[in-house]
Amino acid sequence: MKYGMKNVLATVLGGGQATELYPLTKFRSKPAVPVAGKYRLIDIPLSNCINSGLNRCYVLTQFNSVSLHRHIRSTYNFDPFGGGFVEILAAQQTLGNADWYQGTADAVRRNLRYIEQPGVEYVLVLSGDQLYRMNFQAMLDSHVAAGADVTIAAVPVHGRDAAALGIMRLDDAGRVIGFLEKPQTERELRHVRTPPKWIDEHGIPSRGRDCLANMGIYLFNRDTLSEVLRKTDYRDFGKEVFPASIRARRVQVYLSDSYWEDIGTIKSFYEANLALTRPNAPFDLASVEAPIYSHGRFLPPTRFDGATVRGSLVADGSMIEPDAVIEGSIIGVRCRIGRGVTVRDSIIMGNDLYETPEQFAAHGVEGQPPLGIGEGSHVEGAIVDKNCRIGRNVYVANPQGLENTDETAHGMIRDGVVVLSKDTVLPDGWRVKE
Repeated sequence: MKYGMKNVLATVLGGGQATELYPLTKFRSKPAVPVAGKYRLIDIPLSNCINSGLNRCYVLTQFNSVSLHRHIRSTYNFDPFGGGFVEILAAQQTLGNADWYQGTADAVRRNLRYIEQPGVEYVLVLSGDQLYRMNFQAMLDSHVAAGADVTIAAVPVHGRDAAALGIMRLDDAGRVIGFLEKPQTERELRHVRTPPKWIDEHGIPSRGRDCLANMGIYLFNRDTLSEVLRKTDYRDFGKEVFPASIRARRVQVYLSDSYWEDIGTIKSFYEANLALTRPNAPFDLASVEAPIYSHGRFLPPTRFDGATVRGSLVADGSMIEPDAVIEGSIIGVRCRIGRGVTVRDSIIMGNDLYETPEQFAAHGVEGQPPLGIGEGSHVEGAIVDKNCRIGRNVYVANPQGLENTDETAHGMIRDGVVVLSKDTVLPDGWRVKE
């Protein structure tokens, strides 16, 4: 039996400073980080909501949120007859509280007056930094059928991958009866393992996976959520609200076996993006049934002129000159790739605007290259943020295999990936100092 989504409200958590994604979060919040060349991370949870028939969403933000606000305002506009909205709830000083949000649960607690409006029976709590596709209608059906107070989405994982995740223990009916955050030893894992046979019997091939990981996707009865947050000072859903709810409430699991990636570090961001360039990518951007929505840009088609492109995604409005070679990379909007440039295993985020030769001649800084990647340059194993100016014959790579370096005016290395932050300028002939 299907239950309507009209009584469901979604809250998407915008996150704090996101230091693990620095310097991509130097000038923007984590959900505003570009992904797959033309989207932003916030588009993923909001698209999942829209595709599930859920069109009432609040996005809770507080850190470097200007570009996120602009993106949401220009993208998610519903017609007046459907009653839908995507609204931003930014951290603000009030008579009762002058502090920033102190965690995910605290962010929702500060906005309970919006959640406790008439007509809201269920509240979906989502993260703004995950790459996945999910039908929340099916999750609601499961939640109501089980008579649950809280339902938590879970994905099967191998025990060897459990050390970075929250792992749940269930009874035979799928009720959560135990939880362990980031188990590190075999002894700890022994208490939260799920028999692969149980996973198989519930419609998902276990393939040797014997742990169920918390995906950070929660569906609450609205009154349950209000009571939990009003009667406690819990700050975090995963570490406090969820474990406490197991003891006092009926917490049910909702199994999912679709692709899911938490974009929490530079390494995970880099690997998840480049995985999209594969012929059989684990996450399908071209789904007809559940498309990913984003800001509609009125850009021309990308122009190729004698370039070689293999296993890559190239967004709208780019210009790629003769003899350029692009392999296993993502090329974002409005990119300018010069003659003879090599881009390999890299993410080039593109530009926020076009810069004509006349504009550059009139407003450019002496000695500074124009927007884009200049003739003869080589970019490999890198993330190049928006509006970077890379001159001719520049070499951007990590030949020494360094794991991390301090930030300089010319970028930094994080998790083995060279990262050029937004607006970086590399003059002609610049090379990594070996």
